[in-house]
Amino acid sequence: MKEFFSVHNGWLIPCVRAMQANGIDPDQMLADCQIPPQDFKDPESRISADRMAQVIEHCNQLLNRHDFAIEVAKQFHPNMFHALGYSMLSSNTLKDAFLRASRYKKVVSNTCLLNVKENSETLELNVDVFLYPDSKRPIVNAQSLLAFMGTLLQFAREALNKPYSPLRIYVNRSKPHFDDSPFREFFGCELIYDSDKFAMEFDLATMNKPLMGSNPLLTQSHEKLIEEYILRLDKSDIVQLVTHEIKTVISLGTPSQTDVAKNIGMSLRSLQRKLNDKHTNFRQVLEDTRRTLALDYISQHHLTYSEIGYLVGFSSISNFNRAFKRWTQCTPSEYRSQH
Repeated sequence: MKEFFSVHNGWLIPCVRAMQANGIDPDQMLADCQIPPQDFKDPESRISADRMAQVIEHCNQLLNRHDFAIEVAKQFHPNMFHALGYSMLSSNTLKDAFLRASRYKKVVSNTCLLNVKENSETLELNVDVFLYPDSKRPIVNAQSLLAFMGTLLQFAREALNKPYSPLRIYVNRSKPHFDDSPFREFFGCELIYDSDKFAMEFDLATMNKPLMGSNPLLTQSHEKLIEEYILRLDKSDIVQLVTHEIKTVISLGTPSQTDVAKNIGMSLRSLQRKLNDKHTNFRQVLEDTRRTLALDYISQHHLTYSEIGYLVGFSSISNFNRAFKRWTQCTPSEYRSQH
């Protein structure tokens, strides 16, 4: 069956707001694009990626402009990312927020991957767009990608509560034939066309600054909703299924691969094969899950290090300390004081 490439219906919120701000009748526009009104009422419905691109293009035509994608980005609302939006807002830093966006990108859209790359001075958000199998055409066009990038930037500005711009934007398309000054003015940086990537680059110092809205307990609560939504969205996502099961039982001790396979209704051999098809294995998923949980718990200062070790399945504090140093190159106390 052909895969349905879609975006979360929360994207309709900023789209409608942008229409209203620019004198476009939202009801008529959505009807023209064949988007049913009930999609607003269902918090878990999805809209085809092509349909969303059509909305942006139709609005461009009505306005006789080319920057409606930026108008959408200006109207950022956390609901457009489902529970992920609120999880990002309660993250410790912008880096943490973008890592969550990367980890749970499927909530927003299944049309691309979002990768976070870091070096000594910068952090880069790189969007890897999927292609249609037959035509090899990118599933997401440049306008939709710029809307997504702009939305992430608008989120950063609201989280920091001040004007902020990336260092540069890389666009793996040719420079458009129209005036791109509205894009450059919104992003506040250079747009580098004909690049080999579609990416947004930030200074690492700002990415690591603590956010005023940080709330680890809220973040964890939202992540549970995110993971449950993803499981409903795609029951074939074996990595997410195993991760969710590990998180459910790990406070009782390190789960075995056999027990996890049984709990998710799968034979051990089938589980191993499916994970191998995703270029991973149970040990790696367990390690990644433990690390993610530990970094979330370490920011909760009411938890002792021994309690955190217990919560991520270690039977002794010494084993937890060794694992934590392997993950972060520092001890739990050093990490907590630094972050």
